[in-house]
Amino acid sequence: MRLLLKLKATKSCAYDLKYFNKLQGFVYSLIKNTEYSSLHDEKTYKFFCFSNIYPVSEIKSNEEKTLIISSPNEKFIDTLDENLKIFIEETKPINIGEYQFELKDVKKLNLKLNKKNLRLISGTPIIIRIPEKNYEKYSIPQRFRKKRYVYWRPEYSFDAFIKQLEENLIKKYNEFYKTEIKVERIFEMFKFIKPTVNHVIINCKEQILVGSIWEFLFTYLTKDQRKILEFGIDCGFGERNSLGFGFMNVVR
Repeated sequence: MRLLLKLKATKSCAYDLKYFNKLQGFVYSLIKNTEYSSLHDEKTYKFFCFSNIYPVSEIKSNEEKTLIISSPNEKFIDTLDENLKIFIEETKPINIGEYQFELKDVKKLNLKLNKKNLRLISGTPIIIRIPEKNYEKYSIPQRFRKKRYVYWRPEYSFDAFIKQLEENLIKKYNEFYKTEIKVERIFEMFKFIKPTVNHVIINCKEQILVGSIWEFLFTYLTKDQRKILEFGIDCGFGERNSLGFGFMNVVR
């Protein structure tokens, strides 16, 4: 389930390269004093994601922008929707860091995937970490190895990226639905587009997250593939989804 927010800038601002945590903070502000108010402090998957504020550019006064928030939890989306409508009814400004917007409209979207000829593309970078225990398995070069984990980058095996991505999706799916589903293969064809490096504020400290942009193609989806991919599109691919990473778009 997704929420499509139509925004209108009320002042001009330079583009903020580190607004991920500020946008995350805005989402958390919408669930304050609700049944999800403790989500921020829970040591588990958050099961939501969001797009860039797009078109991606500096903010000009009166310019229209769009933001999408997604989650497989329909009740969570309903909670956001109810609280967002207050911004419209009371003409309250939306503040995201230095950005300030007027909310013009909010609309629910429920994406259903076609069984054939599906094309997905990263709206935001996909973050994948390779744990230390898998360094030998994926032949991670010695010069890149660090304690605990390394972020996937194109110098490593592409198989490492896909396998870790599949494991992450299945693990999140099983945790969310309390199941033990096993799928041998999720991805069919994939195209690496480019690497990314983002500076993000996490727990008041700046961290560097290495990610990548991808395109995924499917000629035909099995029932299980379709279920997991629909979940993943709402939840986000890879890691750090609640900071807006791994947001996926369906190309029609």
